[in-house]
Amino acid sequence: MSENPVYPVGLRLEGRRVVVVGGGQVAQRRIPALIAARAEIVVVAPTVTPAVEGFVGAGEVTWQSREFADDDLDGAWYVIAATDDVSVNERVAMSAEERRVFCVRSDDGYSGSAWTPATGHSDGVTVAVLGRREPRRTSALRDEILEGLRDGRLGRTEAPVRVPGVTLVGGGPGHPELLTIAGRRALMEADVVVADRLAPREAIGDLPPDVEVYDVAKLPRGRSAQQEEINRIIVEQALAGRRVVRFKGGDSFVYGRGYEEVLACRAAGVPVTVIPGISTPIAVPGIAGIPVTHRGVTHEFTVVSGHLAPGNERSLVDWGALARMRGTILLMMAVEHGPQIAAALVEGGRPADTPVAFVCDGSMPTERVVLCTLGDVAATIEREGVQPPAIIVVGDVVAVAHPHHFGGMPAGAENA
Repeated sequence: MSENPVYPVGLRLEGRRVVVVGGGQVAQRRIPALIAARAEIVVVAPTVTPAVEGFVGAGEVTWQSREFADDDLDGAWYVIAATDDVSVNERVAMSAEERRVFCVRSDDGYSGSAWTPATGHSDGVTVAVLGRREPRRTSALRDEILEGLRDGRLGRTEAPVRVPGVTLVGGGPGHPELLTIAGRRALMEADVVVADRLAPREAIGDLPPDVEVYDVAKLPRGRSAQQEEINRIIVEQALAGRRVVRFKGGDSFVYGRGYEEVLACRAAGVPVTVIPGISTPIAVPGIAGIPVTHRGVTHEFTVVSGHLAPGNERSLVDWGALARMRGTILLMMAVEHGPQIAAALVEGGRPADTPVAFVCDGSMPTERVVLCTLGDVAATIEREGVQPPAIIVVGDVVAVAHPHHFGGMPAGAENA
């Protein structure tokens, strides 16, 4: 039998007075959930953290900048005693008890009349876990339940209502843990998945056995499924009453031709939604420890497709203008034309000793980083056997991440 039995209940606090006594870190953690519940929040504390002061400035919280007084609880529905002074918390709890107001004590849960559960939300469901004052355990259980709800392993007591249509899902850099929760759930609810080569492979392996998978891999210098054929497949399957997920690596709208698929669906009268993915040109360097901006070094970055070589009449890139910019250049699909691109940047004014990093197989177990300078790109690609997929990072941020390779930190970085 539990030593301190509790009766779980959900409180509807919208428009009701809630008093938080204390303005420190504990109060800062508790207030956002009260704001989400649309409570009328009053903080009583001589000082508050900058975050709590931000809530006050936004008009979400009222702050009484003073010590606690018993009549602060008049008209309150719920109280949180969150000071670092045991005697003050005791007084708040006693005052709440006299007024028959439930009170949570941050310093001693057993002495309060209420406990704060570990909570989370998923698709209209609130999960609250109460334990015997074991916050790590209750938080872990909450997270496990939420993950099961979000990826479809829990809560499917009935077959979901299957609305035909197409969902574009960006799979992120490639590692399955970097696929968003919303993206994974869409995959678990799909009838058909139309997948590219760079979509996370493990996620495909996790699909239910009755899901039909179309492989529309676009391999460099190999077989290619034309975009028109991909459009035909997703539209045809959706019109047949199936839920279709178009699954890509990275983000569908960053060189993923995703909006062409949106237009094709709209033209056919097919409902289409978009679940963005973590975009690889920013995420892959970050995973490899290379910032795309750094204070005192660069305040801008440019993402460029390198699938067409400089000088190609179909290319829309002004390589000369790009070379004259001071910021980081992030090149996608550029390994094949890397030597020509490097030459064009040097010709346009970028110094030949500009640091360069090839981040190959970003986020995957085979990830590697190859370093060189802009003037040595061609030789490095051949010598190191650099193959796509790779993100090429051009700029001083590479030296920020690898100062020993490039003879120290770039100017401005150390004094930023």
